[in-house]
Amino acid sequence: MTIKVIGHKAPDTDSTGSPIIWAWYLSEVKGTPASPYLLGEPNTEAAFVLERWSLDKPEIIETVGEGEPVVIVDTNNPAELPDSINDADIQAIIDHHKLVGGLETKGPIEITVRPVACTATLMVDLMGDDAAKMPEAIKGAALSCILSDTLEFRSPTTTDLDRDVATKLAGELGVDMTAYASEMFAAKSDVSAFSDAELIRMDSKKYEVGGKNFRVSVLETTAPDIPLSRKASLMESMPAVASEDGVDEVLLFVVDIIKEEATLLVPNDIVKTVAEKSFGATVDGDSVVLPGIMSRKKQIIPNLAL
Repeated sequence: MTIKVIGHKAPDTDSTGSPIIWAWYLSEVKGTPASPYLLGEPNTEAAFVLERWSLDKPEIIETVGEGEPVVIVDTNNPAELPDSINDADIQAIIDHHKLVGGLETKGPIEITVRPVACTATLMVDLMGDDAAKMPEAIKGAALSCILSDTLEFRSPTTTDLDRDVATKLAGELGVDMTAYASEMFAAKSDVSAFSDAELIRMDSKKYEVGGKNFRVSVLETTAPDIPLSRKASLMESMPAVASEDGVDEVLLFVVDIIKEEATLLVPNDIVKTVAEKSFGATVDGDSVVLPGIMSRKKQIIPNLAL
C-alpha cells in the first residue's frame, strides 16, 4: 500500500515541500511507494514554489483511513492533523517542533525530532549521500523550505546546519539566495485576494495557555502595511473565527521580515494581558509592536502567558 506523506493543516512552504521531498526519497531511493498529500490549500508562497520548480500540487485530503500507512512531517501535534490520525498506521515522524503528545502508533516507529529551523534541512541530513540523487525540482523545494522557515536566516531558529544545507543546494542549483528569497517573500506578502478569516487561518496553530485555547496566527510579510490596513476588519472577524474553530481567542502577529519585528493586534483586554505578560509590552491602543519577535516556535509560543 502506498504511504501517504502529510504535513500539518494550513500548509506553509515547509509543510507543502517536505511531503514532496520525503515521498520522492521513499519512492525513488528506498523503493517504498509513497505519495505526498496536503491537509489544505497551500499558502501563496508555497504555491509560488510549486510553480517555480514545476512541481505538481499534491492532492488535498481531509482524513486518513483506518490502517492506512502514513508518515507525518513538520508536526507531531494531533490538533494539526486529521481527526482520524490515530486510526492510521503511523510509520514515522520527522519534525522540528516541540513534542506535544497525543499521537498513538500501532507499534515502534522511527521518530526524528531535532532542533533545526526546517524539516527539509533535517530530511536532507537524514538522506546522507543519497541527497546527491535529488533532482533539481526536489532540491529547489528543499532550498525553498529552508529559506521560508528561516526567513532567509533572519529567524532565531536558524542553525548552522540550515545555513550549510541551503548554501550547498543554492550552489548546486545556481540560485542567488537573496534574490530568490525576495521573490518568495513577495509571493507570501500578496494577500489581497484573501478574506479576513482566510488570513487569520493562513499560518495558524492552536495552543492552550493558562486554561484558555488560542489560535496563534502569524503573517510573515515584507509589506506589513497590506494586512495592517485591514486591522479593524481583521479584529471584527476574530470572534467568529474563534467560535467556528473552537478556541477562546485569536492572537494575530504580523511579522515584518525586513524590520525584524512583529505587530500584535489587540482587540480586547485578554489579548492585552497576553501581550503585557508574555512580552513585557506596554499596550496603548489596538496593536503593539514587538521588536525582534520573528518566530512563533521559539519566541512566541514559549513565552505566552496569562
